[in-house]
Amino acid sequence: MAKVYTDKDADLSVFKDKTLAVLGFGSQGHAHALNLKESGLNVIIGLYEGSKSIKVAREKGFEVVSSADAVKRADVIMIALPDTKQASAYEKDIAPNLTKGKTLLFSHGFSIHYKTIVPPADVNVILVAPKGPGHIVRRQYTEGKGVPSLIAVHQNPTRTAKKIALAWAKGIGGTRAGVIETSFKEETETDLFGEQTVLCGGTSALVQAGFEVLVEAGYSPEMAYFECLHELKLIVDLMNEAGIAGMRFSISETAKWGDVTVGPKIIDASVKKRMKAALKDIQSGKFAKDWVAEYKGGYKKYNALLAAGEKHPIEKTGAKLRSMMPWMQKRSIKGAQAAY
Repeated sequence: MAKVYTDKDADLSVFKDKTLAVLGFGSQGHAHALNLKESGLNVIIGLYEGSKSIKVAREKGFEVVSSADAVKRADVIMIALPDTKQASAYEKDIAPNLTKGKTLLFSHGFSIHYKTIVPPADVNVILVAPKGPGHIVRRQYTEGKGVPSLIAVHQNPTRTAKKIALAWAKGIGGTRAGVIETSFKEETETDLFGEQTVLCGGTSALVQAGFEVLVEAGYSPEMAYFECLHELKLIVDLMNEAGIAGMRFSISETAKWGDVTVGPKIIDASVKKRMKAALKDIQSGKFAKDWVAEYKGGYKKYNALLAAGEKHPIEKTGAKLRSMMPWMQKRSIKGAQAAY
């Protein structure tokens, strides 16, 4: 088992008289910045001119400067921008202002692992990746808790990179829950694999296919929605709290029998084979290369596929049924772009 680092293993005095910069004020950026600030550290925000986040960050009490100025002034710089936008920001604002001994910090290893960013050898390069979205990182911190986090060291010319990573993890609340050390390669490849084959891609495709099978067989869309999407949260919550075996303990014998006999026929060896092919594309860099090309081409295929997904019949049925559930927090996808 990997060593788990906690509060006693990290020292915030590493940042005494240091300036920390967060470039971007989106999901992870705002959570890291606020948590670090409330941990008593000196944090500034770097944003491009005209960013919608400037007003928001200032309202939260931060000094906001240009990305270039933030890099000049800071000892530790977190690049809290989307993967596809990091390389151009690095070239324009970060690289010209990096000096020996500074530390670049990422919350995902994509840009370093796939070399869309190649920092000079005289700067530290580290990763601090909470295993949860920004709003959970923030909420857990305000409640005196934390989100389990990963750290990694890619470059360590100052010989203090790991201490800096642990201190940052402590500042955002990660060491309250526990921190595990990994590598940029492992974090990047497992994260992409999970997103594509299970958490987002696999789950979305499975839910849509189940809905389609029931509706095409003549069952009502409402029943199909309840059985293939709505109740998924109940099962995932049980798995999250107690593992797969714990989930099975909580469901009926009939459900358990269907689980262990039919499930492996649906998610069978052919699915695993295609999962392995997806992993190979991640490991070889093909996925990253294709994704960067899609970004440079103006997101045409990406936007078309997202638009097609929004038109799937399950979305109309779901909107209608969720309106009957006053206890559920409603989220609209219209205009809900993260600010950077």
